[in-house]
Amino acid sequence: MDTVLIVDDEKNYPLILAAVLEDEGFEALTANSGDEALAILEHSDVDLVITDMKMPSMDGIELLERIKANDAELPVIMMTAHGTVEKAVEAIQKGAYNYILKPFDNESLVAYAIKAVAVFRVVKENRRLQSDVESRYRFGNIIGKSQEMQKMFETVKKVAPANATVLVSGESGTGKELVSRAIHFNSPRRDRPFIAVNCSALAESLLESELFGHEKGAFTGAMAMKKGRFELAEGGTLFLDEIGELSANLQVKLLRVLQDKVFERVGGVKPISANVRFIAATNRNLREAVSSGIFREDLFFRLNVVSIDLPPLRRRPEDIRPLVLHFVKKYNEEYRAERPVSGVDREVERLMYDHNWPGNVRELENVIERAMIFCPGETILVDDLPAEFKESVYNVLHLEAIPADAKLNDTLALIEKKMIERALNLTNNVQSQAADLLGIGKSGLNWKIKKFKLDIGSRS
Repeated sequence: MDTVLIVDDEKNYPLILAAVLEDEGFEALTANSGDEALAILEHSDVDLVITDMKMPSMDGIELLERIKANDAELPVIMMTAHGTVEKAVEAIQKGAYNYILKPFDNESLVAYAIKAVAVFRVVKENRRLQSDVESRYRFGNIIGKSQEMQKMFETVKKVAPANATVLVSGESGTGKELVSRAIHFNSPRRDRPFIAVNCSALAESLLESELFGHEKGAFTGAMAMKKGRFELAEGGTLFLDEIGELSANLQVKLLRVLQDKVFERVGGVKPISANVRFIAATNRNLREAVSSGIFREDLFFRLNVVSIDLPPLRRRPEDIRPLVLHFVKKYNEEYRAERPVSGVDREVERLMYDHNWPGNVRELENVIERAMIFCPGETILVDDLPAEFKESVYNVLHLEAIPADAKLNDTLALIEKKMIERALNLTNNVQSQAADLLGIGKSGLNWKIKKFKLDIGSRS
């Protein structure tokens, strides 16, 4: 619902115009002076200001200048009498969206308002999102050549054009928000907002206000009306991260929005439509949460129309090399434009394949970023890596971590398999190079590949 602020020093005039605009689906706020209008703008989300030109203390021109200094994109329509048309032209030159001559008919006012908020919506979204849309959230920037990631890409391509609710699951750091943004920016809603909410970051009362908004006076400290994320995401996508952390009370309210597509602000009684697409994400097993009574079963099924499960990095080691190259390129542009890094040393790459990556892709990116900052040369060496990362890799094989009843042959076979997988990854599945790296013959490597049933393709 678009909100219009009407400013005029005549006490009843803003109330009359407010009634007209509310009949057309707008939400209207009123003020009788420039100072009062600025105070409302400071605490409320407004999509359009309609102000009279001639007012005592602060006239329309000064109010316009104050508004534009704070938010250059917010449209302002000036109401003026015939005698002040020159002033209205001045206002246009100073950034007013348009002016309307008094007396005017209601249809003209509504038409001006509809056009202004529509233009504002497009301009605001284009400026905020266009560069991100083009550079960050296309499929090509979600890195992964592994079979699991390729299957995920196909799912994203199929679900993006639809309006279905999507549940993205995976460990922390696997890229759930990145995938969710890719779905949005490859959908028909790409030109409307993508609004993200972390459901675990706020207390229940604050999260409720954040999601649904609140009316003035709804609770202590609610000094003005505030739109929630549902309204801000109108026509676009609402991304609910860590959905498994929602309280039982908010689960009920979210279920209603998913079912009926309406909600009320906190402290309000007026139903507001919710034209948004929902994408939820979690690092919890929601099926187990349903079984234990922590998460509502009906809400789970509403969210789980399409399910995307992101694999952890340790399950797709073949993606480590392309991810490393991607992050090196990224931080070359950010930190090293004058002296770019060409890549990582072979020993560094070996350590990366040995690491278990509990923090997944986010941890890998952090390691590369830190190394790029401190690397003095053109190649990232072991000395450039964070000390805690090196320690975790070098100390990975603790004898005390091996069960006392573990069989020697089984343990050696597991280590052997891991070393072969690492060598193949390091050499891009070129078996002759992998055999040299391991210090064995090519025929011996080929036999072990068959023994461990490793799928490496046909490259030799």
